Amino acid sequence: MIATLIILAAAAVMFALGKVRSDVVALCALILLLMLGILTPEEALSGFSNSVVIMMAGLFVVGGAIFQTGLAKMISGKMMKLAGNSELRLFLMIVVVTAVIGAFISNTGTVALMLPIVVSLAAKARISASRLLMPLAFASSLGGMLTLIGTPPNLVIQEALTGAGFKPLGFFSFSPVGLIGIAVGVIVLLPLSKWLLAGKSKESGDGNGKQVKSLSQLVSEYGIADHLTRLTVTDNSGVVDKTMRELDIHNRYELTVLEVRREHKPGAGFIKNVSQKFAGPKTKLEAGDIIYISGNEERIAQFSADYNLGRAQKAAPDFYDIGIAEIVLLPNSQLVNRKVKESGFRAKYNLNVIGIRRKGDYMVNDLADVSLHAGDVLLVQGTWSNIARLGNEDEGWVVLGEPLEQAEKVTLDYKAPVAAAIMLLMIAMMVLDFIPIAPVTAVMIAAVLMVLTGCFRNVEAAYKTINWESIVLIAAMMPMSVALTKTGASAAISHSLVSGLGAFGPMALLAGIYFTTSLLTMFISNTATAVLMAPIALTSATELGLSPYSFLFAVTLGASMCFASPFSTPPNALVMQAGRYSFMDYVKVGGPLQVIIGIVMVLVLPLLFPF
Repeated sequence: MIATLIILAAAAVMFALGKVRSDVVALCALILLLMLGILTPEEALSGFSNSVVIMMAGLFVVGGAIFQTGLAKMISGKMMKLAGNSELRLFLMIVVVTAVIGAFISNTGTVALMLPIVVSLAAKARISASRLLMPLAFASSLGGMLTLIGTPPNLVIQEALTGAGFKPLGFFSFSPVGLIGIAVGVIVLLPLSKWLLAGKSKESGDGNGKQVKSLSQLVSEYGIADHLTRLTVTDNSGVVDKTMRELDIHNRYELTVLEVRREHKPGAGFIKNVSQKFAGPKTKLEAGDIIYISGNEERIAQFSADYNLGRAQKAAPDFYDIGIAEIVLLPNSQLVNRKVKESGFRAKYNLNVIGIRRKGDYMVNDLADVSLHAGDVLLVQGTWSNIARLGNEDEGWVVLGEPLEQAEKVTLDYKAPVAAAIMLLMIAMMVLDFIPIAPVTAVMIAAVLMVLTGCFRNVEAAYKTINWESIVLIAAMMPMSVALTKTGASAAISHSLVSGLGAFGPMALLAGIYFTTSLLTMFISNTATAVLMAPIALTSATELGLSPYSFLFAVTLGASMCFASPFSTPPNALVMQAGRYSFMDYVKVGGPLQVIIGIVMVLVLPLLFPF
């Protein structure tokens, strides 16, 4: 028991110092428990197969898809309209919406669904996401106290009451307690998050302190939308079944075909697939294709008339499979003094040069015969993978920004309806009792569906959304509860504290049960803590001839309202990296909230559930 407590204390100190990554600290603690024989290998690795950990990984994927498809941006846009320019209304909206969702869905699922939405909200409101993400995690736990199914400890005390022959609690018996908790949370978190969490998020850049231009900035800067036209291939167009080489559009009309877009709606038409094809020599056109073309408007009109194409329309570019990036020509580049048509970008890299910036001037039309100069900035267009290849070539140029990182930021907005449907399906499977599917299974189904329906560009993109530091942190700390229970440490702590306070009256006993549970939950799971403390609270109350309801509520509240540690609950861990929080951030913000809510609940519970 002593060894377990020493390892736990050492881990807590390392977490607080923040010198070593939290997941590494957790793994070291786990290895020590193994080496000392406190845990068997099966017990030590049990966290990595725990349903909560698997659920967290799946929820990261679901949340990533919500962000990748632009669904988060759409929802956050509607929320921003409701909040207006008021930061207070925005804060209250996030807390209330999260708490309401958390009343019916697991707090882990609630945070995973809301996290990408809140990040988008913060970006739109131009405030640090760290100001909102920790309150988001805490609000999900507070919301869990609104209903019987909001959090597992609620079900634990319900079972303890019914098992002892007491009247069971109703579905909304928890609501008064939950509403008080949410009110206290708002009052405490509003100033604390503003004072202690502001400015933790870093501005995006290229890693050298230079701001990287977004795709929309590049489009605006070069005026691409002003020179881009969209033509539709109809069934009787003369280009059907012809390749770009056969049409020879560039030489015959002095036009540049930037892409060929193809849309498909298989089946009932709900799942929409969009493919962007680089207009290479072998690209064959089909009826229904959309040609994005750049150049002189009169020549575009002539080309359209010659081949009986659909009506020409001005168009803004989209960047699903095809993107743009800037490169700077160095003085030693072999391209200096060569014309664009001699540069080999199209033949060697399958890229188009669609713009040139030279000493503040921009050229976007008739580029084929423009001679390149040292210092020219070329705007190139092609598939993201081909653009990324430029950075690996020693050809006398420098790629500005990180093309692959830019590609990851591009939303597949045509998949937003699919992502929304999958998200609602997952929520239904988790909420509706008549659907016999466990929550972890529902999350796994949703995560796989997000990948299979194309809400990510590829499977690798889905894996990248998983925050492995958070996963390993929770998985490695979960066996700590086994060690504390196995060695008798948790039972010894709880029995000694509760039995010692019983003589000082019911209020002292209530406070002892609450804060003992709250302390244990910082190191072992809230469900395990509730299972451990519920019979102790029930026995203590009945021995003193008191009603057990307020004491059992103290157990579920103490187990659920744990905010002072990133690994005390999965929601706290989920937002840790996104908010760039340290262990001490949770202590500084969550610690006071945990203590204040504890004091309030100790005073309020006897009023709601008299002794």
